[in-house]
Amino acid sequence: AEYMGVHTANDGRDPFPVLIGRHKVPKNRDNVDSGFPAVVMELSSHEIKEYFTPKDFQIGETVIVYGRRFLIYDCDNFTKSFYYHTFGISEFPTVDVKERGKNLPKMEIPPFNQFGSMEDSLQSCLSLIPQPPKKDFIKMLENDHKVLRFEGIMDSVRPEDKGRRFIISYRLADDMMTVYEPPVRNSGIIGGKFLERTRVAKPNCAPDSPEFYGPQDFYIGAVIEIFRHRFIITNADEFVLKFMEEQKGQFPESTIQSLRQRLAEGTIMRETIKGAPMQVRRTDGDLATLVQQVRAQLKKIAITDKTRVDEMFLRYDKDRTGCIDALNMRDLCRRLQLPADDDVINSLVAMCTNDPEGRISLEDFRKFVESS
Repeated sequence: AEYMGVHTANDGRDPFPVLIGRHKVPKNRDNVDSGFPAVVMELSSHEIKEYFTPKDFQIGETVIVYGRRFLIYDCDNFTKSFYYHTFGISEFPTVDVKERGKNLPKMEIPPFNQFGSMEDSLQSCLSLIPQPPKKDFIKMLENDHKVLRFEGIMDSVRPEDKGRRFIISYRLADDMMTVYEPPVRNSGIIGGKFLERTRVAKPNCAPDSPEFYGPQDFYIGAVIEIFRHRFIITNADEFVLKFMEEQKGQFPESTIQSLRQRLAEGTIMRETIKGAPMQVRRTDGDLATLVQQVRAQLKKIAITDKTRVDEMFLRYDKDRTGCIDALNMRDLCRRLQLPADDDVINSLVAMCTNDPEGRISLEDFRKFVESS
């Protein structure tokens, strides 16, 4: 005889395929002579008086095998055919054993302990060996490297937090957020990374079923609470507006319009950065004054070290054609922290050379820098 266990999911049993190996099974192992030395010897066929035979197995009866009780409740077709031809048994009433099964207790998920993410902590309840939470790879592939960046200020009652600016980045691939504070000199606050990449749940939501922030929650004037720190959204980059216009069905028209208006205002009132291109209204004489100032700075370099003039020219004459153009002149001014507006560069090129294509030779560049 051979006894094999039938396992089901979560039955609490070790997954051994065979309970009792194939061999002749005695009906009663204890029915041996009292003088048999069972401590040092094993039972053999000489000591066993009776073994199980096919007659001992009937549907509905209980057999005891090595001290364990087994209820026979059904058999397969081959067994029925064998019993019919050998013993003339034609009736094989099955026994319903479903009601005899124990009601297994239902697994209850404990409340979230606020350590780590809820998805990661839940894996410890679903498996003995926790596995990483499953990710939406389709969403990650469609939104790879797509980040919505917003500018915000901290809404705090502390006077030292007034005016603190933050860059809030929202990753569309995994709905995670990062917060970065640009360093400000002599502010007394160390800038840098304010929040690592993580999913942020909305305030006052149930810990067991949190509601996370999404792209629809970010708009001009929105208040975002991140771990008890309140941020007011004041601006966004152009990619955010482009994304919202492409996904109009997900965002209200008022949100898109407010963002479009805010970006337009930011373009008009953009701060003037030294060495960067500017589009401002000039009064009469401003252009000539700027050109003279740029020329004066270049002349100072020529007076202190004439060889540096040649070095500056050769640095931008990478192809060794003997000429530089307006783009090279703009890079030179930016490198020296001088105004590099389009009208200033065009005036400088016009003063350096008479070439219609704006090519400046080394001799023209020397004359322009060294002349008064």
